[in-house]
Amino acid sequence: MSTIAVLGAGGWGTTLADLLGRKGHVVRLWAFESDVVAAINDRHENPVFLPGCPLSEAVVALGDPAEACKGAEVVLTVAPSHVFRTVIERARPGIAERVLLVSATKGIEGDSLALMSQVLAEVLPGRPVCALSGPSFALEVYQRQPTAVVAASASEAAAHEAQRVFSAARFRVYSHSDVIGVELAGALKNVIAIAAGVLEGLGLGNNPRAALITRGLAEMTRLGVALGADPLTFAGLAGMGDLILTATGGLSRNRALGMALARGETLAGYTGAHRSVAEGANTARAAQALAARMGVELPICAQVSSILFDGKPAEQAVADLMERTLKAEQWR
Repeated sequence: MSTIAVLGAGGWGTTLADLLGRKGHVVRLWAFESDVVAAINDRHENPVFLPGCPLSEAVVALGDPAEACKGAEVVLTVAPSHVFRTVIERARPGIAERVLLVSATKGIEGDSLALMSQVLAEVLPGRPVCALSGPSFALEVYQRQPTAVVAASASEAAAHEAQRVFSAARFRVYSHSDVIGVELAGALKNVIAIAAGVLEGLGLGNNPRAALITRGLAEMTRLGVALGADPLTFAGLAGMGDLILTATGGLSRNRALGMALARGETLAGYTGAHRSVAEGANTARAAQALAARMGVELPICAQVSSILFDGKPAEQAVADLMERTLKAEQWR
């Protein structure tokens, strides 16, 4: 039995905290929202981000991230990417030197264009770091539906430790060595999922969705390889698996955002009405900047960014993608 700190009490963080608590771990869950802290401690439920789902009594909520991390052997970070660094810096005084750090956040930092594992290594140097990612809707994991994810680390021992900590009867964790590929796939698939929601919101069918998912996977792989990732990673759970889930599943926040954009809603209007974060919005802009730095073309990400931040009509974005200069998919 381990003491585990979970930083971030959104739907995914709360679900993982519950999973760990039901495995017998002592879990301290940090929540930014005081009403969430009170509800978890008083009623063992997160009514804001995981309503109607009773939580393990082993989960205790706190409002101070450093306090949540004191004495923890594992620190799981699930804070949104745009506040990730701030949360880790606030938690740093409570994090011991030999703690295993695990990131389940799927995003790219906007200013530095760093992946979350890179932020952890910078703020908390010398500690082993893992990235936990894969096709996993929070509600289905809570419901004990069979799910498979990967734990990626440069340290084989750290990846195996994350496997041991998180694996459960219906939550299978594979180890992986490609941290960049696993994290980048988890971030970029959210942008493609927004595009998939746009197609659905426009009333388009299966042909365009299949083309989008396939070419989206090509974009993800292209940028990943430029950054040193293994292209095979993008054919696995963190790449193709998570992309298919997020682009087609009804529980996808990013797909729902895309559908709203196709109906004419603005990003500001949508985010103002929803407390849960659709990571793909921030990632679209960061991915464009990262692609420019690496000299890589991401046409789908570029069109999603234009819809989100430039007010480009969704119909025009689809037309511009289809009318690009003709290219070979593969040529030997």
